[in-house]
Amino acid sequence: MEETTPHSDTQTQNHSQEQTASEDQQPSKLKRFIKESLRVLHVTKKPNKEEYLSIVKVSGLGIGILGALGFIIFLIDQLLFK
Repeated sequence: MEETTPHSDTQTQNHSQEQTASEDQQPSKLKRFIKESLRVLHVTKKPNKEEYLSIVKVSGLGIGILGALGFIIFLIDQLLFK
């Protein structure tokens, strides 16, 4: 049978208070995230045609470069290790 000391009771209470504090912070973190997300959506704007086309070109170029690099690595693998 374990004896409960005042020190262990204090630790239990502190741990309980920490859990309650962290549970209280969760809704505030969620509310803060939603508030910041809405602020970002209000600040952003729709890109015009010129901005959109440049984004499409840069993205396409990046995808093409990654695909070519992957193909080159595949060819090297096939030629050297088979």
